[in-house]
Amino acid sequence: MTGSAADPLTTDSLLAAISLDPGASPHLYLQVRNALARLIRERRFSVDEALPSERVLAEKLGISRVTARKAIGALEGEGLIVRRHGSGNYIAPMLEQPLTRLTSFTEELKQRGFEPRSRWIRRVVSAAMSEEMVALGLSPGARVARLERVRLADETPMAYEASALPTTIVADPQAVQDSLYAYLAERDLAPVRALQHIRAANANARHAELLGIALGQALLFITRVGYCADGRAVEITHTWCRSDFYDFVAELRR
Repeated sequence: MTGSAADPLTTDSLLAAISLDPGASPHLYLQVRNALARLIRERRFSVDEALPSERVLAEKLGISRVTARKAIGALEGEGLIVRRHGSGNYIAPMLEQPLTRLTSFTEELKQRGFEPRSRWIRRVVSAAMSEEMVALGLSPGARVARLERVRLADETPMAYEASALPTTIVADPQAVQDSLYAYLAERDLAPVRALQHIRAANANARHAELLGIALGQALLFITRVGYCADGRAVEITHTWCRSDFYDFVAELRR
């Protein structure tokens, strides 16, 4: 993907963009990490662009390779870069999602030039849980289509998502492919409004395994109930988003 950076960096411009003070606090590797993190967040690198190697960073910045290695390791630990063994370190995808517009994961990624994909865990019909019955207005004993998957951007796991929909909306879960909202739109059942709750959570063992992250890593836990044009609740979706790859943005006015 080509990022939205207006002023992309070249390797040689790193010297001008990063100012180091060997005698200052924090440690030198943290100064390098902080400077690179700032440039990444300012989108001075394109997503999926290769970060200069530790050898190049050491030469250009006048630091040791050990210092460069520690700085790169810190960036990887925060999810700002992705290490590809035998290839190098690459700028990780970052999804900035507005809170004022109802869009799907697939739509948001495609708008930003990513390739969205789902790694399905299960697509089944099973009994509705009490929370789902309340949210979807279902009777006791009702069944729902249950969709669980890992959402990926350019092969990077971004979120784990679990959705439940009335079987009157989705009779055959196997018919849903990468985009649930595209499936619903084809049947004139796409949500036109939604209630969404966001809170902090920590990755449990299952989240860590599915998302390829450390146990206990910070996540954003989102619960969304979507309603179609006639007012029916058509989905309840729980999403555990990697907080290192997601930014939620809200514009407030007075």
